[in-house]
Amino acid sequence: MQKKDVTPNSDKKQNGLFKKFGIGLVGGLLGGALAFGGAYVITGQSPSSNSSTTTNTVKDNKGDTKVTNVNLDVTSDVTKAVDKVKDSVVSVINLQSPSQNTSDGGFGSIFGGNDGSQEDSSNSDGSDLQAASEGSGVIYKKDGKTAYVVTNNHVVDQAKGLEVVLHDGTKVQGELVGTDSYTDLAVIKISSDKVDSIAEFGNSDKLKIGEPALAIGSPLGSAYANSVTQGIISSLNRNIQNENNGQAININAIQTDAAINPGNSGGPLVNIEGQVIGINSVKIVQSESQVSVEGMGFAIPSNDVVNIINQLEKEGKVTRPALGISMEELTNVSTQQRKEILKLPESVQMGVLVRTVQTATPADKAGIERYDVITKIDDKDIDSVTDLQSALYKKKVGDKMKVTFYRDGKEQSVDVDLTIDQSALKQNSSNSDNSQNP
Repeated sequence: MQKKDVTPNSDKKQNGLFKKFGIGLVGGLLGGALAFGGAYVITGQSPSSNSSTTTNTVKDNKGDTKVTNVNLDVTSDVTKAVDKVKDSVVSVINLQSPSQNTSDGGFGSIFGGNDGSQEDSSNSDGSDLQAASEGSGVIYKKDGKTAYVVTNNHVVDQAKGLEVVLHDGTKVQGELVGTDSYTDLAVIKISSDKVDSIAEFGNSDKLKIGEPALAIGSPLGSAYANSVTQGIISSLNRNIQNENNGQAININAIQTDAAINPGNSGGPLVNIEGQVIGINSVKIVQSESQVSVEGMGFAIPSNDVVNIINQLEKEGKVTRPALGISMEELTNVSTQQRKEILKLPESVQMGVLVRTVQTATPADKAGIERYDVITKIDDKDIDSVTDLQSALYKKKVGDKMKVTFYRDGKEQSVDVDLTIDQSALKQNSSNSDNSQNP
């Protein structure tokens, strides 16, 4: 995916703001959290309220002027949802040494550092650290003296120390538990002494397009913490690709009509019941044709979030099975090549082309070959590289996976034993091309 810097060259003040509040500009994607516009027409309901009128008298040189104040006691589905979750939403401050904030471009540069390593992200004594950026997060678990916060990976990227600001303004030290750059998620642990509320996850598989959604976070940093905005679910299962320090970020995302503001990254997307249904991550700000874009924001679905954070808590990382192939979108292959080289029937228009197969990998052992075109995983259609990766990464090492593909114009299926993980694949890989390699 070709990178495009969507920050106007002339807007240096805005660029400085981006650097402070954690907005990554890569490939037309803006890292942040979601801010929703809209009102009660979204739900089709009007707020219930009790009003009382009081009259105050203000004197001026022209006589007495009556000022009427109408006091509303408003209760609605929205206010109830906000009350349920707002105290679990936090601000996350990324602390770095001054020398880190020197490079440009991508999530990593916004947060400083040049080598992409997070080995030094543990707690520091803080004597020479400064607040490099701010994001948002949500407390989802309290276990004895420890509480856990989920946020975006790009919010904590390159951090030498972390601080978490609770809903009442209390600032506590955070410790990085683990990160996953592929899904742009991270887990931080803090002391639970001051934690009085945790969020509940909802089932993102049950979401409906058009249902109301709320976002809570810290646009422009903790000075505006606990800001609440509203919108709808615009679409589901959107394949979003970005890049962080050279590593691909692939999100099977919830799309919203949200405006994303700097500092909101990692905050919760909430349903009308006050349940977290997603973690806000990115927004498209400019298309490949250089057209400005409005109202296209994306969140990581809660079901995916829960799967990842459970692994991060236990292992500090996410272990994913490896297939052992490099891939290409079938849509990038010309009609002539499809017909003469791949010998595909005209009915096959979508799928993933196998460019190479590494020896002694699960794909190789199962008999998958170069120029096979994968169209299904476990009998579900595969239209893109992201589809295949999403299907593969739902598996665990040791699982089996049914792969359906076309070879020489004929459809075939094989069962693949997923016996190795990504780290083993990288160690054994001698493939130097830029194609994706699951």
